[in-house]
Amino acid sequence: MSQVPTNTSRMEKVVSLCKRRGFIFQSSEIYGGLNGFWDYGPLGSELKRNVKELWWQAMTRFRDDIVGLDASIIMHPQIWKASGHVDTFADPMVDCLLTKKRYRADQIEPQSGVIYFYTGARAADTELNEPYSVLLAAGKPAESARKVAKQYYALRGIADAELLGETTEKAENTTAYNPENGSLFTPPQMFNLMFKTYIGAAESSENIAYLRPETAQAIFVQFKNVVDTARQKVPFGICQIGKAFRNEINPRNYTFRSREFEQMELEFFIKPEEIVEKQHGTVATPDGTPAGTEPQPNWGWEVWHKYWVEQRLNWYESIGLPRESLELFFQPKEELAHYARACVDILYKFPFGTQELEGIAARGNFDLTQHQTHSGKSMEYFDQEAAAKYVPHVIEPSAGVDRLLLALLCNAFDEEEVTDEKGKSETRIVMRLHPRVAPIKVGIFPLLKNKPELVSKAIEVRDLLRPHMNVFYDETGAIGRRYRRQDEAGTPFGITIDFDTIGENGPEFEGTVTLRHRDSMKQERVKISELLAFLLPQIR
Repeated sequence: MSQVPTNTSRMEKVVSLCKRRGFIFQSSEIYGGLNGFWDYGPLGSELKRNVKELWWQAMTRFRDDIVGLDASIIMHPQIWKASGHVDTFADPMVDCLLTKKRYRADQIEPQSGVIYFYTGARAADTELNEPYSVLLAAGKPAESARKVAKQYYALRGIADAELLGETTEKAENTTAYNPENGSLFTPPQMFNLMFKTYIGAAESSENIAYLRPETAQAIFVQFKNVVDTARQKVPFGICQIGKAFRNEINPRNYTFRSREFEQMELEFFIKPEEIVEKQHGTVATPDGTPAGTEPQPNWGWEVWHKYWVEQRLNWYESIGLPRESLELFFQPKEELAHYARACVDILYKFPFGTQELEGIAARGNFDLTQHQTHSGKSMEYFDQEAAAKYVPHVIEPSAGVDRLLLALLCNAFDEEEVTDEKGKSETRIVMRLHPRVAPIKVGIFPLLKNKPELVSKAIEVRDLLRPHMNVFYDETGAIGRRYRRQDEAGTPFGITIDFDTIGENGPEFEGTVTLRHRDSMKQERVKISELLAFLLPQIR
C-alpha cells in the first residue's frame, strides 16, 4: 500500500461544504452530536440514493446471473455464533491512563524514545505507591515527562506531587504509550464490536440478539430459499444493500469509520474446482485468461476472483472515480482470514490517507458449511449438469456505501480561480460529481423572476424534465450567484430561460435556452424540444 501525503486543509474544506450545502450533518447535533453516527441532508440523501441505485442496476438489472435480497437487521443469534462473530468479532482496546480516551491497540503507531518510570508519588501526609510511566520522544526535556506524571497522580488525589523512584530506559517501536501525550496505556482487552439488544419484554440471556455487523450472513442463510425460487444455476450471485452496525472503539475520519453504516455486498457462488475439472477436463487459471474475457464454464476460483476485481474497478470508473485515484492491495497470505483463499482491497486515496473502499474475497465454502453444521440443514446444491452435489464456493465483493460517498465527495471537490466579465477574480468552489451520481441533474433559472413570461417558460421546462431527472428551480438572486450555488451542489447542467427564449430578441432563438456546463462553464443554445435527447444520455 502506497503512502499518500495527508491533506488536512482539503479535508476540512470538504467537511465544511458538506455541512453548508446539506450533504452530511452530525447526528443529533442540537444535543451535542453522537460520535460515529451521521445524517444525510437533502443533497446527501439524493447522492446516496443514486449510488445505491447504480450499484443495484449494475448487479441485478444488467445481468442475468445475480438476484437481490432484502433481509432483516436482527436475525437469530445462532447465525452470529455460526459465523464466528460472537467469539471472534472483536478488536483489541486500550485506554489512556491519563485522559481515559479509548483506542484500538492495533492502530497505535510504534514509537521510540526514553521511558520514565515512577514507583509512586507523595504530597504532605499522603503517599500513593502506584507505578506509572511516560514515554518521552528523543530531544524533549525530562521535565515534560514529569509534568505528565504529576497530572496522572493529581487525578488520583496527589496534588503538587513529589514523584518517587524515577528511573529511565530506552525503548524502540513500542505501542504501549499514547502518541498524543506519552502516557501509558492500559493492557489491551478484546472488545466485541456487535451491538447487543433483547427480543421481547425480558432482558435475559435467552432473549439476547444483535444488530447485524454485516449484511452477508443473511445471504448465506437464505441461499437454499433463493436457489429454490429464483431459477438460478451455479455460478450465480445474491446481492444486498443494507444497514450494518459496529460498535467501533474509535470512530474517525468523518464518515469513513462509523458505528452505523450501509453495505453493498454480493455473494457470487461458484463451483468447486474438482467439479469444474470433472466437467471440463481442465480448470482455467488467471495466467491464461485475458482481462475482459466473458465468464467461461471452466473457470476456477482464481479467474472468478480476478474477474470480479476488474468488474468492480470498471464500475468505480463509471461513476466518476478515476483509475489513478484507486489502488489495489493484495492481502498477503499471513494476513488472510483462516478460511480465505485470497482477498484484494480496492483503496481510495483520501485526503487523510489511502484507505479501503471495498474488499473482494475468495471465501471458499466456509460460510455455507458453517451454517450447515450449526443449523443441521443441508446447504448442498445439486448440479444437474455435473450430476453431483456440493457446497458452492463464493467470491465476495463487499463495499461500504458511506465510504464510497466520502470518496466521491473528496474526489469531486475543487477550487479554481475564475475571472468574470468585469475582470474581477474570485475563487469558484465546484463539486465535479459525475452526472450519473449528482444529486441534482439540472438547475433551471428564469433570468428575471419579475418577468411572468420568463417564469412561466421556466416552469414549463421544469415540468418537462422533472419526470425524468431531479431538477432544481431557482429564481432568487443574480444569475451568476445561482450558478455558483449549483456548482457547490455538484449540479452538472444549468438551464437559463432568457429573452431569446421568448423571442424578444428575434425569432431565430425563440424556443431555445442557454445550457451551461458546470465543469467548463461553457454555454450553448439548445432547443427546448431537444433537451431530453441531450441530457438523458449524460445522466444515465
